[in-house]
Amino acid sequence: MKRLILILMFLAAPLWAVQPDEVLDDPALEQRAREISTLLRCPVCQNESIDESNAIVAKELRLVLRERLVAGDTDAEVLDYMVARFGEFVLMRPNADGANLVLWLAAPTLLLLGLAIGWTTIRRRNVAAPAPLSDEEKAALDKIIGS
Repeated sequence: MKRLILILMFLAAPLWAVQPDEVLDDPALEQRAREISTLLRCPVCQNESIDESNAIVAKELRLVLRERLVAGDTDAEVLDYMVARFGEFVLMRPNADGANLVLWLAAPTLLLLGLAIGWTTIRRRNVAAPAPLSDEEKAALDKIIGS
Protein backbone atom coordinates (compact mmCIF):
# COMPACT_ATOMS: atom_id res chain seq x y z
CA MET A 1 0.00 0.00 0.00
CA LYS A 2 2.88 2.34 0.80
CA ARG A 3 4.38 1.71 -2.63
CA LEU A 4 1.12 2.59 -4.33
CA ILE A 5 0.89 5.86 -2.41
CA LEU A 6 4.52 6.65 -3.21
CA ILE A 7 3.98 5.94 -6.92
CA LEU A 8 0.88 8.13 -6.99
CA MET A 9 2.78 10.93 -5.28
CA PHE A 10 5.52 10.80 -7.91
CA LEU A 11 2.96 10.77 -10.71
CA ALA A 12 1.14 13.75 -9.20
CA ALA A 13 4.34 15.74 -8.54
CA PRO A 14 4.11 17.78 -11.77
CA LEU A 15 0.65 18.89 -10.69
CA TRP A 16 2.18 20.59 -7.67
CA ALA A 17 4.45 22.82 -9.76
CA VAL A 18 1.98 25.67 -10.23
CA GLN A 19 1.36 27.12 -6.79
CA PRO A 20 -2.08 28.46 -5.80
CA ASP A 21 -0.66 31.98 -5.42
CA GLU A 22 0.40 31.92 -9.09
CA VAL A 23 -3.04 31.08 -10.50
CA LEU A 24 -4.78 33.95 -12.27
CA ASP A 25 -8.36 34.94 -11.38
CA ASP A 26 -9.49 34.89 -15.01
CA PRO A 27 -9.91 31.22 -16.07
CA ALA A 28 -9.33 32.05 -19.74
CA LEU A 29 -6.02 33.79 -18.99
CA GLU A 30 -5.00 30.97 -16.67
CA GLN A 31 -5.73 28.42 -19.40
CA ARG A 32 -3.59 30.43 -21.86
CA ALA A 33 -0.83 30.67 -19.27
CA ARG A 34 -0.87 26.90 -18.73
CA GLU A 35 -0.78 26.25 -22.48
CA ILE A 36 2.13 28.64 -23.02
CA SER A 37 4.02 27.34 -20.00
CA THR A 38 4.03 23.85 -21.51
CA LEU A 39 5.90 25.31 -24.50
CA LEU A 40 8.70 26.79 -22.38
CA ARG A 41 11.67 24.79 -21.05
CA CYS A 42 12.87 25.11 -17.48
CA PRO A 43 16.50 26.36 -17.63
CA VAL A 44 17.39 24.27 -14.57
CA CYS A 45 15.60 20.99 -15.31
CA GLN A 46 16.06 21.28 -19.09
CA ASN A 47 13.79 18.33 -19.83
CA GLU A 48 10.68 19.69 -18.17
CA SER A 49 8.44 22.56 -19.07
CA ILE A 50 8.10 25.41 -16.61
CA ASP A 51 4.57 24.16 -15.98
CA GLU A 52 5.93 20.87 -14.60
CA SER A 53 9.06 22.11 -12.87
CA ASN A 54 9.33 22.98 -9.19
CA ALA A 55 12.56 24.95 -9.66
CA ILE A 56 12.68 28.53 -8.42
CA VAL A 57 13.59 29.80 -11.89
CA ALA A 58 10.56 28.02 -13.35
CA LYS A 59 8.31 29.69 -10.79
CA GLU A 60 9.77 33.08 -11.71
CA LEU A 61 9.22 32.36 -15.40
CA ARG A 62 5.60 31.36 -14.69
CA LEU A 63 5.08 34.64 -12.83
CA VAL A 64 6.63 36.69 -15.66
CA LEU A 65 4.48 34.82 -18.18
CA ARG A 66 1.32 35.61 -16.20
CA GLU A 67 2.36 39.26 -15.82
CA ARG A 68 2.78 39.54 -19.58
CA LEU A 69 -0.65 37.98 -20.19
CA VAL A 70 -2.31 40.31 -17.68
CA ALA A 71 -0.57 43.22 -19.44
CA GLY A 72 -2.41 42.20 -22.61
CA ASP A 73 0.31 40.43 -24.62
CA THR A 74 -0.71 37.82 -27.16
CA ASP A 75 0.66 34.28 -26.95
CA ALA A 76 3.19 35.03 -29.70
CA GLU A 77 4.33 38.21 -27.95
CA VAL A 78 4.86 36.32 -24.70
CA LEU A 79 6.91 33.64 -26.47
CA ASP A 80 8.91 36.31 -28.33
CA TYR A 81 9.59 38.09 -25.04
CA MET A 82 10.84 34.87 -23.42
CA VAL A 83 13.03 34.03 -26.44
CA ALA A 84 14.46 37.56 -26.49
CA ARG A 85 15.27 37.32 -22.80
CA PHE A 86 16.52 33.72 -22.51
CA GLY A 87 17.36 32.69 -26.07
CA GLU A 88 15.82 29.99 -28.19
CA PHE A 89 16.90 27.36 -25.67
CA VAL A 90 13.86 28.26 -23.57
CA LEU A 91 11.53 26.81 -26.21
CA MET A 92 10.68 23.13 -25.80
CA ARG A 93 10.50 22.87 -29.61
CA PRO A 94 12.90 25.39 -31.17
CA ASN A 95 11.97 26.84 -34.54
CA ALA A 96 13.17 24.89 -37.57
CA ASP A 97 14.75 27.78 -39.42
CA GLY A 98 18.19 29.32 -39.87
CA ALA A 99 20.98 27.45 -38.11
CA ASN A 100 18.43 25.19 -36.38
CA LEU A 101 17.33 23.90 -39.76
CA VAL A 102 20.73 22.23 -40.16
CA LEU A 103 20.24 20.46 -36.83
CA TRP A 104 16.68 19.42 -37.66
CA LEU A 105 17.73 17.96 -41.02
CA ALA A 106 21.11 16.48 -40.04
CA ALA A 107 19.84 13.31 -38.39
CA PRO A 108 17.41 12.22 -41.14
CA THR A 109 19.95 13.12 -43.81
CA LEU A 110 22.70 11.09 -42.16
CA LEU A 111 20.32 8.17 -41.65
CA LEU A 112 19.36 8.14 -45.33
CA LEU A 113 23.00 8.51 -46.35
CA GLY A 114 24.01 5.59 -44.14
CA LEU A 115 21.20 3.42 -45.53
CA ALA A 116 22.21 4.29 -49.10
CA ILE A 117 25.88 3.46 -48.43
CA GLY A 118 24.92 0.19 -46.75
CA TRP A 119 22.55 -0.76 -49.58
CA THR A 120 25.10 -0.07 -52.31
CA THR A 121 27.84 -1.91 -50.39
CA ILE A 122 25.66 -4.98 -50.04
CA ARG A 123 24.51 -4.85 -53.68
CA ARG A 124 28.09 -4.51 -55.01
CA ARG A 125 29.47 -7.32 -52.92
CA ASN A 126 30.71 -9.93 -55.36
CA VAL A 127 30.19 -13.25 -53.69
CA ALA A 128 31.59 -16.04 -55.81
CA ALA A 129 30.16 -19.52 -55.60
CA PRO A 130 32.41 -21.85 -53.60
CA ALA A 131 34.65 -24.10 -55.66
CA PRO A 132 33.58 -27.74 -55.83
CA LEU A 133 35.35 -30.16 -53.50
CA SER A 134 38.32 -32.06 -54.82
CA ASP A 135 38.46 -35.86 -54.61
CA GLU A 136 40.80 -35.64 -51.59
CA GLU A 137 38.44 -33.24 -49.80
CA LYS A 138 35.44 -35.46 -50.56
CA ALA A 139 37.31 -38.47 -49.13
CA ALA A 140 38.28 -36.52 -46.00
CA LEU A 141 34.69 -35.36 -45.56
CA ASP A 142 33.35 -38.88 -45.98
CA LYS A 143 35.87 -40.06 -43.40
CA ILE A 144 34.72 -37.37 -40.93
CA ILE A 145 31.05 -38.07 -41.49
CA GLY A 146 31.70 -41.75 -41.21
CA SER A 147 30.06 -43.01 -44.31
